[in-house]
Amino acid sequence: MIKGLYEAHLPVCDMKQSIVFYQKLGLELAYESEKVSFVWIEKGKSWLGLWEADQVNIPYHASIRHIAFHVEPEDMIEAKAWLKERGVEVREAFGFSPERQPIVLPNNPQAHACLYFDDPDGNSLEFIAPLRLDHEEAFEMMTLGEWMDLEK
Repeated sequence: MIKGLYEAHLPVCDMKQSIVFYQKLGLELAYESEKVSFVWIEKGKSWLGLWEADQVNIPYHASIRHIAFHVEPEDMIEAKAWLKERGVEVREAFGFSPERQPIVLPNNPQAHACLYFDDPDGNSLEFIAPLRLDHEEAFEMMTLGEWMDLEK
């Protein structure tokens, strides 16, 4: 029945600025109006709704101001440089400085490589790449470099 996630939504202060930001990330504008616009994450499969509102600066919580974009594990190695080329800085996450990212989250039985950054409104954005599924070996959070060294 369920095939995937079709849409998610974020509050924004400045629609034009937000559209430009998400286009820099490679997302295609699907629909634009003064108060709501959509950008394709994967055309015809998933999009992100941007809602211009006065209530943008609400306290952050992952349940209402966080989007994770799936990337391939091999792309995660270059993700920080790719973002920097677009004027986007990685931010600290889980005690790991931008210099120490991407990190590997031990969400056992899964492991995911992740990199964190913000949009112009402080919404939390993430690149995430599955590294392994359904494997019970426990481990501590580490950098992707440390993970790759262990996997050799």
